[in-house]
Amino acid sequence: MAGGPVRVMIVDDHAVVRSGLSAFLMAYDDLEFVGEAGGGAEAVARCQEYGPDVILMDLMMPEVDGAQATKLIREACPDVQVIALTSYKEEELVQAALKAGAISYLLKNVSAEELAQAIRAAHAGSSTLAPEAAKVLIKAATQLPAPDEGLTNRELEILKLMVEGLSNPDIAKKLFVSRSTVKFHVSNVLMKLGASSRTEAVSIAIHRKLVE
Repeated sequence: MAGGPVRVMIVDDHAVVRSGLSAFLMAYDDLEFVGEAGGGAEAVARCQEYGPDVILMDLMMPEVDGAQATKLIREACPDVQVIALTSYKEEELVQAALKAGAISYLLKNVSAEELAQAIRAAHAGSSTLAPEAAKVLIKAATQLPAPDEGLTNRELEILKLMVEGLSNPDIAKKLFVSRSTVKFHVSNVLMKLGASSRTEAVSIAIHRKLVE
């Protein structure tokens, strides 16, 4: 193999996922597992130590999420390619990961061979998108600009529940999504509204009549 195997680092807050992915890498002679991290902050710290060519990055992690970690890693180690590997296919996540600098976006139901090919492609500078992610990007590119401060339908839905006084756990339960997903959307809502707190976001929403 000219140049040696592709050096791969795994970032995921679930140990069983990291274990499964490291075992998967061992099945390929041209791929080499060089290290792992259980969160975004650790990934940024370990990147230069491990010297990976490609990082498999989970997105939903506590504290520093995958998109934030990707941005920081791409700034500190610009030669490292990041593949977002997640269970989620929501538009905001796809956009955030790619905007942060991820070269590819794959779902965790991807086959071993497809993932191996995506790693090789990323190392060569080529993108690989899950069909669901590609569909989201096409939809985003062809739809009319969203009204109401640029909030997506999901963000408006969550903002409405915030106005009703629901907490993040209550919103997660009502919408059948994880708390980390709700936290991600709430952060986006605050950012888009220029609010520094939930209370301020609710006040802005009522004042501007953003929700019914």
